[in-house]
Amino acid sequence: MKREIIQTADGSKTIRISDLDENYHSHHGALQEAKHVFIQYGLDYFSDKKNLSIFEMGFGTGLNAFLTAIEIINSHKNIEYTGIEAFPVSEEEVNLLGYNQLMGAKFSELYDKIHSVEWGSLQEITPNFKLHKIANKIESVELKANSFDLIYYDAFGPRAQDEMWTVELFQKMFDSLRVGGVLVTYCAKGQVKRNLKEVGFKIEALPGPPGKREMTRAFKL
Repeated sequence: MKREIIQTADGSKTIRISDLDENYHSHHGALQEAKHVFIQYGLDYFSDKKNLSIFEMGFGTGLNAFLTAIEIINSHKNIEYTGIEAFPVSEEEVNLLGYNQLMGAKFSELYDKIHSVEWGSLQEITPNFKLHKIANKIESVELKANSFDLIYYDAFGPRAQDEMWTVELFQKMFDSLRVGGVLVTYCAKGQVKRNLKEVGFKIEALPGPPGKREMTRAFKL
């Protein structure tokens, strides 16, 4: 599939897949969306939890992992972060996206390390942030039951890839979460919420990022 780098409304860049008529992030602002959905309503929900295990469905450009690592630099929090991506971005695309420049030169080394460490095994990025990047399709990967506290569900939207929003996949997510765990996603479509409820999640509708009325947070109670 052809990929091109485009600029979003907040000045940050994202990748557009013309074949799917879909972007990796909202055209209203890639950075704003990531901070709002995954940091504010995901990571910050666990502000008092010292050790946190995160799974990202759709590692993509690495923006969510990068922002998460930045957030905990000066904290006592320790994170093990697992991200899965069927089609990893290239080094050229990483450089063109320039999220390191957007967040400031002091984070350039962090950004480079997130993208340069090898795939397939747990790697230390900083003393309190470890990253395991998986280059595979989620359907081909077994997730250990009760192993994550938080899921960033950042797959392409249902219009482009409805197979990523099925009851079967949400069952896999539910089983991989510990009791008290949370799944956050930018998507608030009715069928998606019904599928989440069907596997046992309790749903909370929250204000969406710029350009979206709502987003979804789901709890395993």
